[in-house]
Formats: sequence, C-alpha cells, structure tokens
Amino acid sequence: MALKPADWQAIETVLLDMDGTLLDLHFDNYFWLTHLPEVYSRKHGISVAQANDFLFDLMGRIRGSIEWYCLDYWSSTLDLDIATMKLDVAHKIALRPYAREFVQALQNQGKHVVLLTNAHRGSLSLKMQRTALDEHFDRLISTHDYGVPKEDQRLWDALKADCAYDPTSTLLIDDTETVLQSAHDYGIAYLLTIKQPDSMHPPRLDLKFPAIDHFDEVMPHG
Repeated sequence: MALKPADWQAIETVLLDMDGTLLDLHFDNYFWLTHLPEVYSRKHGISVAQANDFLFDLMGRIRGSIEWYCLDYWSSTLDLDIATMKLDVAHKIALRPYAREFVQALQNQGKHVVLLTNAHRGSLSLKMQRTALDEHFDRLISTHDYGVPKEDQRLWDALKADCAYDPTSTLLIDDTETVLQSAHDYGIAYLLTIKQPDSMHPPRLDLKFPAIDHFDEVMPHG
C-alpha cells in the first residue's frame, strides 16, 4: 500500500506536481517531441529529423536547469512564440484519472494543498484555464518564482520560507525521480510517483519510489 490510513493522519501539507502527475504528460511530450520539431523544421527548411537532432542536443545541455522549463528561454533561443504554439495544441491538455476527485478530497480533509510545478507561469496559466483545477488549491507555485527548479536543494528552503511547511508532515507526488530524490534528500517524509505519466506510453517499471497507477489508490477518507 502506497499510503496507509495512519499516514494521512500525519500528513498536513500535500505538494502536487502538474505535468505527468495531475495532468497527462502526453500534451507536453507531443508538443516538445512532435509539434515543435515540425514547426522548427518548416521555419528553417530542414528535415524533421534534423530539427529533432538539433533540439535534442540543445535540451540535453540544459536538462534539469530552470531554463529547461522556461518558455521565455525557448522562445528567445529558437525565435519562436512558444506560448502561442502551445495554444495550437491545447486541446490535448487532459487531467489524469481521478486527479480532480483526489484534490477535492484533500481539500475536504483540510490539508494544505499546493500545486508545485517547474512549469513556466505561462504554461501553468494555460493548463489551469483548460482544466479549472486551480480552484481546489491553496497555492499555485511555479519554481520560476524562486529561480531554481525542484531538482535543486535551494528550492525546498525557498518554498519553506514562503509556505512554512514541515517536511516531516509533507507528502510530495511527482513523476520525476530526480525531483523525488531531491525532496528525499531534503527530508520530505512522504513521497509518491506515477507509474504512467503519459497515457500514450506504457507504465514505467523498476521505479525507485513508491508508485501508483491512479489517485483512487491513495484517496483520503474519514
């Protein structure tokens, strides 16, 4: 069992990732791995394969940094309006199963519920507009507000100063293992990941942290 009833008695703060956790990662994977290379290839008169090679190399160099997640960085670097391009495929934004019910249940239980995402504020706003999930959170936080991503230990200190959470009574659910490791190293007591962040990809195996298929498996009761 990923979480026991007794765990819910101890948990006061729940930090929830957005992409791949609350939302299907298919939108982001489609945008960055299919839509962007196609647009970039047309702009520069190169093949999609050549565009992919260029973009993969660029992404690899900044992976895990705040720039990796920054729409302004990508718009400037690629000379493309990334925010507008996301609107073109926004119909693919979708909640993962039981995401809304889970956040509502946390709210009903009186937990301090915080959306904590590495996504740029532009992406966060677009996705909240499409899902109306924001009404169930106490706070919506982009790590861009602090200038460091969740992979960086400094993030957790900055968040603590802002939110005054207690790591020993905090649950983080995130689909990225480097983020979970960072939280673990900081001392966040309860950690969960998602087996299948992208509904178009098979479930992941051999995960380091306790994993769930869907939120109905850890729904708080009572």
